Formats: sequence, C-alpha cells, structure tokens
Amino acid sequence: MGLRAKFNLAVLGVFLLGFAGAWLFLEQRFLATARTEVLQNARIMLSAANAVRGFTARETGPLITAAATQMGRFEPASVPSYAAQTNFHAVQAEFRDYTYKEAALNPTNPRDRATDWETDFIRSFRDRAELTELIGERLTPTGPVLTLARPLTVSSAQCLVCHSTPDRAPAAMVRSYGATNGFGWQMNETVGAQLVSVPMALAIRNAQTNLHATMAILFGIFVGIMLMLNCLLHLLVVRPVVRLSQIATAVSLGDTVAGDFEHGGRDEIASLAAAFTRMRRSLDSAMKMLSA
Repeated sequence: MGLRAKFNLAVLGVFLLGFAGAWLFLEQRFLATARTEVLQNARIMLSAANAVRGFTARETGPLITAAATQMGRFEPASVPSYAAQTNFHAVQAEFRDYTYKEAALNPTNPRDRATDWETDFIRSFRDRAELTELIGERLTPTGPVLTLARPLTVSSAQCLVCHSTPDRAPAAMVRSYGATNGFGWQMNETVGAQLVSVPMALAIRNAQTNLHATMAILFGIFVGIMLMLNCLLHLLVVRPVVRLSQIATAVSLGDTVAGDFEHGGRDEIASLAAAFTRMRRSLDSAMKMLSA
C-alpha cells in the first residue's frame, strides 16, 4: 500500500469518526432548537388565550351577563373560558393542527370534558400543587405534537356562584346545561387545565433540512481539504520520493550516469536529497579509488 493510500485511509478514518460525532451532536442541537421554537409558539398561543379570558372577565362578560339577565337568558359568551376557546376556533380554521382546550374533569359544557390523556395532565396538577406548567409530547396520525398545560384552579368565590350547587347557580344556566354537570367545585381545587397543542412535524422537518445542509457543507469542505492535501502530498512528498527512488535504483544497478536529484528549499525532502547526493558522491569516489 502506497504512502498516499495510507495517508488517505488515515484521514478518512478520522473524518468518518468526526463526521458521525458531529452528526449526532448537531442532530440533537437542531431538534432541541426545533422543540424550543414549538414550545415558544405554544406559550404565545396560551398568552393570547389568557388575554381573551382576561378581557372577557373585565370588559365584555359583565355587560353580556347584565343584558342576558334582563332577558332571562344565559349567554355562554359571558364566560371567559367559552370566549377564549371560541376565539381560538377561528384560528384553528386556518391552522387545523393547532388546538386550545380548557379541559375539566366535571365541566358544565360536555364538550369541555377531559379525554384520557388530558385527564393525566389534570391529575398531575391535582397531585402536585406546586406544578404551574407541564409539557408533554404525543404521537398523532399527523405526526408528533407538543402539549403545554397549565392548571385551572378555583381561586375566586365568583366561580362558585355557578359551580358549587345547582340551587346557587343562575337558573338560566341550569336550564341550558342541566343540574348534573359542573357542580361540586371547591375553593382552591384544581378542576381542569388549559391545554395548547402544537404540531412538531414542520419544525422537525426544518431541523432535519438544516442538519442535512450543514452536513453537506462539512462534507464539501472535507472533500476540498482532501483534494488540496493530496495535491500537496503529491507535489511535496510523493513525486520527490518517487524520483529519488528511481535514481537510487539506477545507482544500485551500476548506472553511473544517472542524473542528480535536485530539490530546493529547507524542508525534510531537501535534507534527504542533500544527504543522498553526498552519499552518491562518496560512493562514486570510493568506486574510483577501488578501480585505481
């Protein structure tokens, strides 16, 4: 095996190890960045939902409630939870895989009843009161989805007006939803959770695209470096050594007219050429002395 082949194999081995290590490291970094971006989107969505809830509770809710009471009706739009979820439905019409839900174990509106996986979040909040946020990932038919959850806790006595017992609740609400669901809540009880779900498929695809582009650039740089190193190896090492070997072979076979090996510079090859020239001249002198 020639010097060039050994050199290329050694460099290739080092490159493959480094390439594999860089791939694993960058893949984790790109995926972590993608997850952070998805989580940030979920937090923005949750903040928007809370803004709607707050505006409804402070501004529009009291006005709607007063008007509905005069007419003997119950208007769901006066409820912050209903307003936030209904508002998000308009967003979901364009972004179908994004969801926002205020799930409860015992809701007034049956559509807000928690599913099995949503119940897991709620029970975690109920079991650990210190938790203020949970993040989970699950696989859906459209790909992986990240869910950001925050607890819904009864923190105001105003909530208990509608959710303590049917006899205390507004009669119009009881007529609309019945006297079975959404009652029995207690102060400081975690009754549900806000859940924002954001698809991760696009972010993961972008991360993989960026990873492949980065690794392609690294591979291109490696190929360029290898070509340059091989050119330098050929010009500075292989070609001089091959020429020196040819002259040494000729001299060993008795060729006294073989040309001298000239190599300028002060590198190791130049030192080897100078030493070979001195050895050859010493050999020529010795042969002449023997002939005489």
